[in-house]
Amino acid sequence: MKVAVFSAKRYDRTMLNELNAAHGHALTFQEARLEPETVALANGYPVVSVFVNDQLDEPVLKALAAGGTRLVATRSTGFNQIDLRAAARLGIRVVRVVNYSPHSVAEFTVGLLLALNRHIHRAYGRTRDGNFELDGLMGFDLHGRTVGVIGTGKIGRVFARIMAGFGCVLLGYDIDRNPDFEALGGRYVPLEELARESDVISLHCPLTEATRHIVNADFLAGTKPGLLLINTSRGGLLDTKAAVAALKSRHLGGLGIDVYEQEASLFYRDHSSDIIDDDLIQRLISFPNVLLTGHQAFFTREAFGTICATTLESITAFERGEALVNEVRAPST
Repeated sequence: MKVAVFSAKRYDRTMLNELNAAHGHALTFQEARLEPETVALANGYPVVSVFVNDQLDEPVLKALAAGGTRLVATRSTGFNQIDLRAAARLGIRVVRVVNYSPHSVAEFTVGLLLALNRHIHRAYGRTRDGNFELDGLMGFDLHGRTVGVIGTGKIGRVFARIMAGFGCVLLGYDIDRNPDFEALGGRYVPLEELARESDVISLHCPLTEATRHIVNADFLAGTKPGLLLINTSRGGLLDTKAAVAALKSRHLGGLGIDVYEQEASLFYRDHSSDIIDDDLIQRLISFPNVLLTGHQAFFTREAFGTICATTLESITAFERGEALVNEVRAPST
């Protein structure tokens, strides 16, 4: 089956081509992001594969449908970049990667937290310049501290288990209680209590209309001074302007993020020779207590291999008219 693969980097080509030997699809790779200016590249392709920052709103989906696309396969668990209702109206089915290694994101989250708390990124820069001064590098013991986990699904649960191993007290917030989280000693509390009691808060929930800016100015005002906030889920969970204000006031003690709500035009590209005109992200990276990475938490051999394999398996099932076990549909109203 002909497949247009958008947002395709070298590692996408390598892994997909290797695994496609068992499927035999005709893969055409486009490094460009799928958006109104590039949607014509999908004409004549019954399947389009996309990634987290591709744009699949109603106008783009209409153009895809007009060009013959009948399946969108996103190489991600999240699907907030896709207008599912518009896709359903246009007869375009959508599949995602329901499961890949939750350890990849959870372990990276812990790495961000440790680096931010103990200022490892700053120490690395100093020592390379011959500066072995410790002033400004003091952190705190995680043992005995309270860690709030917003979203206790697969990734949040693995993160919580690691933090339990550090000897942390666990608080959780989720619309669904996870008995595995409670088995770790975790306690579910209202969001306001989690904000008030936590020394560290980590975000692991999906981005929906209900969770957009779940961490906002009011939330941050109710947190402990010196809070460390980590987000490796979706950028839109955090009101970035509110976070900048909390950093400037020195109420927020540190911010570690692998995602950013305006990342679509920035991430997965080399801008080292460009002038970045996003003033908000420039402000963020100017803070010494902010650690920002480019949406790489998922990027391990195990997780990425599963993502590519699952995507190809879904396309093969579609080609054969089989059930799409990883299909995602718009919620009924």
